[in-house]
Amino acid sequence: MALFHIFLVAIIQGLTEFLPVSSSGHLILLSKVTPLPDQGLAIDVAAHVGTLGAVVLYFWRDTKVAICGVPRMLTGRIDTPGAHLALYLTVATIPVSIAGFLLKITGLSDAMRSVAVIGWAMILFGILLWWMDQRGPQTKTEGDWSFKDAVKMGLWQALALIPGTSRSGITITGARQLGYARSDAAKLAMLMSIPTIIASGALLSLDVIKEANMALARDAAIAAVFSLFAALLALALMMRLLRSVSFTPYVIYRIVLGGALLFIAYS
Repeated sequence: MALFHIFLVAIIQGLTEFLPVSSSGHLILLSKVTPLPDQGLAIDVAAHVGTLGAVVLYFWRDTKVAICGVPRMLTGRIDTPGAHLALYLTVATIPVSIAGFLLKITGLSDAMRSVAVIGWAMILFGILLWWMDQRGPQTKTEGDWSFKDAVKMGLWQALALIPGTSRSGITITGARQLGYARSDAAKLAMLMSIPTIIASGALLSLDVIKEANMALARDAAIAAVFSLFAALLALALMMRLLRSVSFTPYVIYRIVLGGALLFIAYS
């Protein structure tokens, strides 16, 4: 695989994974609207590993708390902040894991990978994000996250399996609807990405193992590194911007891109 192609995939994945603009939609479009071939599952998984590393590093303090809480959660002792966080992240990952597995075994995940689906999802879920962001109160912080809210945000996150929706975007939409402040909504969405990326990566890895070879392993390693640095940049930029601006700029981008995609799909 050409180095430029690997670099392009990794940068797109890294920059768009945590911005509410749909990384999967952009990656699908790369092969749909350019002469470049589909990068394949192995590079997809590697790019996701890179973004996983980025969010773990950026939110290392919270990640460490959750990791330390896992043993207590597994033994049923939900009596520390870490155990609560580990439980809520686990609960929030269940809906998307079940839905993702069902879509994979039924083949519906491939059927939805079309320019028209991505275009409509970009526009509709972008408008929904804007609506919830404008109307939702900002009365809750990350410290108010509860089991009930984790379940609700997990259900919102399952919608991200529709290409063009954006995992971070739809999760932030759910958090804003529940009343979380913008920066706290974004942080919770980022933390929820950790077990979600692990789960999706594990599922995709079953297919990747069958085609593994040294050349592919080298390409995957390069993709992971590029994706990690791009994702760190995107995370830092978004979290800083949310102190002073809303999600409207991302919504405008989604609507413009979605409109262009629908024009391409139906012309």
